[in-house]
Amino acid sequence: MINAQTTRFLFVCFAILLVRDNVSAEDREQSKTDPEKQPAPFSWVNPLPDGKYPLVQHATFESPSMAIDVGYCIYLPPQYGDRDRPERRFPVVYYLHGGRPGSEIKSVGLSSYVHEAVASGKVPPAIYVFVNGGEVSHYDYPEKKSLGEDVFTSELIPHVDRTYRTIADRSGRGLEGFSQGGRGTTRIMFKHPQLFCSAAPGGAGHATEKSISENDGRENESLKFAPGYNTYDLARQYAKHPEPPLNFLNHVGTAGFNYENNLAYLKFLRTLKIPFDALFVPDATHSAREIYEAAGLEIMRFHAKNFAAAKR
Repeated sequence: MINAQTTRFLFVCFAILLVRDNVSAEDREQSKTDPEKQPAPFSWVNPLPDGKYPLVQHATFESPSMAIDVGYCIYLPPQYGDRDRPERRFPVVYYLHGGRPGSEIKSVGLSSYVHEAVASGKVPPAIYVFVNGGEVSHYDYPEKKSLGEDVFTSELIPHVDRTYRTIADRSGRGLEGFSQGGRGTTRIMFKHPQLFCSAAPGGAGHATEKSISENDGRENESLKFAPGYNTYDLARQYAKHPEPPLNFLNHVGTAGFNYENNLAYLKFLRTLKIPFDALFVPDATHSAREIYEAAGLEIMRFHAKNFAAAKR
């Protein structure tokens, strides 16, 4: 007879296997270089550690589709609190975390680079929102009731526009992410080009996305997406009707394990006649922090340039 202790043990084992099966090839590769970096149990709400990120606020909203609270982190520039201009509105960059599963707090350390650039006047002020991408990281995956993409595009963005003084249209909205977040950024920018005037996918595992495309949506034995739901097929669909025009900067470190497959993906985009900007960061590994240390200002200025152009 199975007692309560045995039941709990079996449940934990099952949860570990479930997380392991959802870890993508690039996440497994990253764990080889950083053995201590193992996936944490997934949660839609992950409060910030007290005092660790003083420039960032944590907040939640209730997801209408899932009927649960969903967390996000938000950086508000110093100018947001300017009493002389209480009506001023700001562009927003939505940042998609890497890893699977991840959380809204995983990438908030990048806010220090954003704040330094904004506070020093190197870039115009902008709001940055750090997104929780769901259990399968920025994919919609109804089998697990994890609507990472839809909760972001259809629920979080309207919530942020209602709650904060944003420029609440495409002209003031940017998208960025790294690794799994780079995959998500690429899929979402091609699927929803009407939402963003600027995008900066980074370090994306396009080899995995290509495999999904070629295997009828299957990433691995236990993970299968809808046909066409990948960076290759969505780019093909966008290329048929490339409106509105996308402004995006693909960035990757030359020492990162996704460098070669990013080169292959950019070559593929050229065959589709999809224009893009590219940033190759010398000697940077598969690390968003290394990318930002070396070239974060260039990425931030790319968004700022697109925001300014869209306003004209």
